[in-house]
Amino acid sequence: MHEDKIIALTFDDGPGITTTVQILDILQKYDVPASFFVVGNNISSQTEEVMRRAVSMGCEIQNHSRTHRDMTVMTAEEITEEIRFTSDRVREAVGKAPEFFRPPYIAVNDLMRQTVGLPFIQGVGAEDYLDEVSAQERCDRIIAQAGDGKVILLHDKEGNFRTVDAVEMIIPKLKAEGYRFVTISDLFKEKGITPKVGAMYTTVFEEW
Repeated sequence: MHEDKIIALTFDDGPGITTTVQILDILQKYDVPASFFVVGNNISSQTEEVMRRAVSMGCEIQNHSRTHRDMTVMTAEEITEEIRFTSDRVREAVGKAPEFFRPPYIAVNDLMRQTVGLPFIQGVGAEDYLDEVSAQERCDRIIAQAGDGKVILLHDKEGNFRTVDAVEMIIPKLKAEGYRFVTISDLFKEKGITPKVGAMYTTVFEEW
């Protein structure tokens, strides 16, 4: 078990051929991994290449549903299909199925917990899906919430250039504060914690 401070960068709503690529360029520049929670309907022959690049850099691809609809209003069969579709597409593209799930809108109910079959990941965010939140404000909010074992929740949706700019600021700031970036899987492994199926995590130390 490592004693240094570790933190996981995660991105939702890709994969895309613009913003995701810009995020990967920054990750490559600073030699840090991240975890991408992808929407199945965004996976195409072009974005499969983007996901493969991410994996080749040490990043992970995780599940963020097929359609990004509110899953709390779905039947068990619909929930299963949302997960299966995306997991199958990810496995076909990169050779490994997702091991974690982030629910759209962080909306969760008991049926989802019983049906999805994966641990749920939340994270600390910066409302970076809102255009009115500046890149600097996104950065400041993330830095203020950083902590050992925490998950950072950002979005690589197409056109989200403010988050691209924010990540360029966040990584060196957190590195200067002594943080090391790891994937979601490694966050749990290095802290010696086994994630539970159906439990939601914002840090590896707390579940709900």
